[in-house]
Amino acid sequence: MNLTRLAPAALASLLLLTACPEKKSTTETPATTEQPSTPKAPAFNPDSAYAFTAKQVAFGPRVPNSTAHVKAGDWIVQKFKALGLSVKEQPFTAMAFDGKMLRSRNIVAQYQPQAARRIAIFTHWDTRPFADKDKTKKNAPLDGASDGASGVGIALEMARVLAAQKDSLAPGVGVDFILFDSEDYGYDSSTQGEKENLLARQEANGQSSWCLGSQYWAKNMLPVGYKPSYGILLDMVGAKDAKFSREELSRQQARDVVDKVWNTASQLGFSDFFLFNDSYGITDDHVYTNQAGVRTIDIIDHVPVGDEYFPAYHHTTQDNMSIIDKRTLKAVGQTVLTTIYGE
Repeated sequence: MNLTRLAPAALASLLLLTACPEKKSTTETPATTEQPSTPKAPAFNPDSAYAFTAKQVAFGPRVPNSTAHVKAGDWIVQKFKALGLSVKEQPFTAMAFDGKMLRSRNIVAQYQPQAARRIAIFTHWDTRPFADKDKTKKNAPLDGASDGASGVGIALEMARVLAAQKDSLAPGVGVDFILFDSEDYGYDSSTQGEKENLLARQEANGQSSWCLGSQYWAKNMLPVGYKPSYGILLDMVGAKDAKFSREELSRQQARDVVDKVWNTASQLGFSDFFLFNDSYGITDDHVYTNQAGVRTIDIIDHVPVGDEYFPAYHHTTQDNMSIIDKRTLKAVGQTVLTTIYGE
């Protein structure tokens, strides 16, 4: 994700969408009529999510064009299939800011693909090829434990839990896990000023050197004609003491979803993670999913005080398994799973 603020013009260019369903009231209910109860959300297992996160990191940095990237992607696809989800791959090639052509693929795994009403869970599965914010290893690739692997780990655990439910205990919506590739191979002028950004002209036209997978998906939607009720983006959701503020574009495009998720977190006792603070907009995958017509919010680790948006591990070699905390994984995973069961 980009480190700079999302420009006001970019925010204004996105169509503001709202959802205000009418509430119906009844004065009398026949005694013989029983309303079906909504199944309670099952427990999200943080140990399992941690193991899924560690497995990805064990492949090595999942940098596009690398062997680790291919092996990790194959494992993710096979894991979703083994859980019984319907899986499609979306291969594409994109040019990075340094001119490299990145062999990439987005991964779409559908739970209850027959369900008409759907919720999208977005995350990215690649890792940044250089720790450009690291003080001593600026050119080293990242493990991407929180920034990449944690979001996928939570998605896989959610898929495992959902797939294990009996039909009578399934949520009332289908769920699509959409994993974007080549998200983190972007140009940061504050740390890479000595390099040339070959995508500068495209950026001037509203594109970005970041989020290449979601940009491709937004123009080539999979499934075709995809129209979920809303989407939730998981980015950097595994570090100890993570803090999630209500990001500006999320509030503009899907305030009802922001409120739903943050209120659910509060009810579950996770307000130390999900802060009722507002933060400014950033360029992340949700920019392009919103442009594609999917109202999407961003759950992303954010420093709630000071001028620095991201925590100290961001884009450094510190982003390894030593910072991953099971309580953070539980807070995010249980909150999102409970939100889905509330539909």
